[in-house]
Amino acid sequence: MPDSAPQSDWSATTDADLALIQRIIPHRYPFLLIDKVRDIRLSQRAIGVKNVTFNEPHFQGHFPGAPIMPGVTIIEAMAQTSAVLVGLTLDLVDKNTLVYFMGIDKARFRRKVVPGDVLELEVTVQRGSTRIWKFAGVGRVDGEIAAEAEFMAMIDHEGRG
Repeated sequence: MPDSAPQSDWSATTDADLALIQRIIPHRYPFLLIDKVRDIRLSQRAIGVKNVTFNEPHFQGHFPGAPIMPGVTIIEAMAQTSAVLVGLTLDLVDKNTLVYFMGIDKARFRRKVVPGDVLELEVTVQRGSTRIWKFAGVGRVDGEIAAEAEFMAMIDHEGRG
């Protein structure tokens, strides 16, 4: 069964393609920062994949002549990966759910992420409930750590705040 097919039991889902991601999180161009999510283990962990291209709007100003993916967008991509994981875990597909940052801790940037890189964003649940979740995230390029952070998010089940 394709990931984007209608489904009410997501327990067997291990991958989310772009169509399914868009059914879970509201982000769209230019702020949708993940292309797929793989190795999903509900309530536990997932890996988001971002194919970094020069065509992304932040590269026009960060930095001209030396494009580097901003650290805050790497952390946002981690958060979007975690939102897909939570959306599948709590069966929030097609339910207009929003996820808000509550805090970001221990953010570290270890390596530049540049056009042509494939950024893999591993998020691991540290704590989760129906409303508040805490994650550890690590972004890697070619197995090398590019960024890491811990972050908390609030799930808005009604999409209103």
